[in-house]
Amino acid sequence: MFIPSYVDRMTRPFQWHLPNARTAGVLLCVLSLLLLAGCASTPRISSPERLGIPQQASIADVPFFGQRDYQCGPAALAMVLNDSGVEIDVDALIPQLFLPNRQGSVQPEMLATVRRQGRVPFVLDNDIESLLETLAADQPVVVMQNLSLPIAPLWHYAVATGYDLDQEMIRLHTGFKPNQDMALSTFNATWARSDRWAMVALPPGEIPPGISAQAALSAISNAERVQGAVELQPSWEALVERWPGLAMGWFGLGNARYASDDRAGAANAFRFATLHDPELAAAWLNLGLTLHGLGEEQEARTALEQAAALPGKWQETAETKLAALFPKEAP
Repeated sequence: MFIPSYVDRMTRPFQWHLPNARTAGVLLCVLSLLLLAGCASTPRISSPERLGIPQQASIADVPFFGQRDYQCGPAALAMVLNDSGVEIDVDALIPQLFLPNRQGSVQPEMLATVRRQGRVPFVLDNDIESLLETLAADQPVVVMQNLSLPIAPLWHYAVATGYDLDQEMIRLHTGFKPNQDMALSTFNATWARSDRWAMVALPPGEIPPGISAQAALSAISNAERVQGAVELQPSWEALVERWPGLAMGWFGLGNARYASDDRAGAANAFRFATLHDPELAAAWLNLGLTLHGLGEEQEARTALEQAAALPGKWQETAETKLAALFPKEAP
């Protein structure tokens, strides 16, 4: 038994509480935005120097698809998927995303569709600075807004493509117009009503700057369930490069290398996992099994003994493997 990366993750699943996203009537949207603009304030942003971003950023040539009624989700997803190298049109995405009974698309379907298209969906940390850092890295971002008021929400997906801090503006592919500038204050008011939900769709090996280690770990692990460990190996490599002390990142990388028939590389990754978390029984178990396959019997036995000594769900499995591979000699 070899333990996959998405077992025993030290992360909690995302909780989804938002209503379905949908487009709004043009007149009502305009009136709502005017009301919001009158009471909104510009969000606090650290200096660009501290964030390591420029005053202005604009992502060139992000594909644009007009958002028909109730199809803002498929259109927004088509924009970021095409930007990432996946050639797909809105009509191909509608059956995968659109929920007729809700007249829109909800976030779990958005994320699942990205995974099926061979990309990794990352939900950014829910703050404006994470969004700006990601845009500065030339990664367009799907954002969810409420274009009305809380008592009568009009949910809408747009794609952020740039910003101008001097002018306090953000740039969006939205509705039927590409690269529309919106005041940061108005955008922040509409975005806040979705708990500032934002997502990028990236090829394996890329990780957005505006995300925590645990959120990135969860995103890669969930994508691995759909795409497989071999396909996600570049993402695991990128994860441990950014967060070298993340034990579960090394564990995931070990599994990916093992699936790619790089057994020596897998053993090294499992060693790093146990180094950074000596109580990660799954890593000790996989390390022991990998070393046994490499013929390194003494170290394999030691690793399995470590796994068998740790209480938890893998203890019985480790004890069974240890007894089968290294039976005690009769007195």
